[in-house]
Amino acid sequence: MWAALTKHWFLTALAVCFVTGYLAAEPLQPWLQPSWIRGGVMLTVIWAMGVTLRAETIRRSLANPRPAVLAIGINLLIVPLLALPAVWWLPESMYGGLFVAAMVPCTLAGASVWTRKAGGDDSVSMMTTVVTNLACVVVVPCGIWLVLSEQVQIDAISQFKKLSLLVVAPLVVAQFMRRMGCRGWADRYRGQLSVLAQLGILVMVLLGAAASGVTTLDSPVVSDRPSWWAGFCLLVTVLGIHLSALAFGVFASRSLGMSRARQIAVGISGSQKTLMVGLQIAIDCGVSVVPMLIYHVGQLALDTLIAQRWRRNENDAT
Repeated sequence: MWAALTKHWFLTALAVCFVTGYLAAEPLQPWLQPSWIRGGVMLTVIWAMGVTLRAETIRRSLANPRPAVLAIGINLLIVPLLALPAVWWLPESMYGGLFVAAMVPCTLAGASVWTRKAGGDDSVSMMTTVVTNLACVVVVPCGIWLVLSEQVQIDAISQFKKLSLLVVAPLVVAQFMRRMGCRGWADRYRGQLSVLAQLGILVMVLLGAAASGVTTLDSPVVSDRPSWWAGFCLLVTVLGIHLSALAFGVFASRSLGMSRARQIAVGISGSQKTLMVGLQIAIDCGVSVVPMLIYHVGQLALDTLIAQRWRRNENDAT
């Protein structure tokens, strides 16, 4: 059991931080107000992830952009469309959190890692990651304004500026550093930078859980609080959206005659979402962070199993 906890320490830490933040919502509430705390953590995490991205692989994807374009379309359009019907069976706060999770870009490092594990073309996942993260400054505020305007008060221009500062700027700076001679350093300390990014994510999970806890405490009517049944429906919905998007990517790319490696890349990068941006937007909008957490943990667990299956099938075929 200890070996399993050590191997999957990040998932264990995610659960501990969420429970701790939720139960200690009241004492943690003063830490939720200063926006510079969350902003600083997010800047650090995006930079740490961005400086390890080998963007030179994008050149391979540019030679044949169809797979990346398909993956980008799935990530930015199909996943949000899959989330829309959930408005009929999820509580308002949960639905708001689910739609935020559906709108945010592809995860910075995870998509390429899982694509390589499955034997896919990581140049496609890299292109998807970069484009969706750069586009999120426009796509996310507009999408939330269109769908959640009656539920949350959001200033699209303000969110555009904030995402430009917290997502695009550190990503551009990180890649500029690689081009200016920090590539060797970043690759040499890749593991340490990854741990730094994970620690930052855990801080955001703690704050996000505290924000959800404060919302629950402020609800004067017990019946207004989410039930276990609503939680179960949310779990099934989130995992269903991720798997549906992944399957759509695989079958759509297969029908277009793409290679197996590109089918894998489209499926994974088209369906994965980044926890860091999702938590920040959910907290800003005052919606539940639980859907984003479930989406992230679900894609880690499910895509690990799927990637292992794809790799095993490839080995059996050879």
